Amino acid sequence: MKKKDIPEFYRLLAERTPNPETELESVNDYTLLVAVVLSAQATDAGVNLATRDLFAKVRTPQAMVELGEEGLKQHIKTIGLFNTKAKNVIALSRILVDQYGGEVPQDRDALEALPGVGRKTANVVMNTAFGHETFAVDTHVFRVANRTGLAAGKTVLEVEKKLDKVTPQPYRRDAHHLLILHGRYVCKARKPECWRCVVAHLCRYQPKTPPPGTVPARLAKKG
Repeated sequence: MKKKDIPEFYRLLAERTPNPETELESVNDYTLLVAVVLSAQATDAGVNLATRDLFAKVRTPQAMVELGEEGLKQHIKTIGLFNTKAKNVIALSRILVDQYGGEVPQDRDALEALPGVGRKTANVVMNTAFGHETFAVDTHVFRVANRTGLAAGKTVLEVEKKLDKVTPQPYRRDAHHLLILHGRYVCKARKPECWRCVVAHLCRYQPKTPPPGTVPARLAKKG
């Protein structure tokens, strides 16, 4: 993608989705952190189903510690890797109680030091909870950034750094939400829906996917 086209790329995505936000449900910064930890290798919808009842009862690190690992497992047993995730959530909750007065730290290093929290999770929390201009690169963002040519890279970190470099204001705060939603609902992994994509004319992906029931131009010519 040409550098001059990047502001227009984001403008069109933002015009289509004016107030992009995470689809993970939470009631405060702490429950957001828990939800993001639980979402690793799981869908947001699946996490939301598991946490609605949990977050109605448990909204603080202290309450989570009191619930305990076995109690937490009963709430999240429908989520993949729930045993490991329960262990991590209880452990990080204890740290928040003991070291941070029950508050979620805004510092990246402090977040990444928590059990079950990697760079992507830290980026999501820093951005969504605290408004930092971070770029959380999940599978959707990685795919869209590479497929469109917005920020091509072989690793998640490489894509993150390129996004940080090329993304202009006023889109830096919402960029990763815009890209996630675009990848989840339009620029899908197996078959991107190019025919209804608002940025298709700026995207380097070829050949563009035609509408259902139509013959691709390259095949029509051969016929």
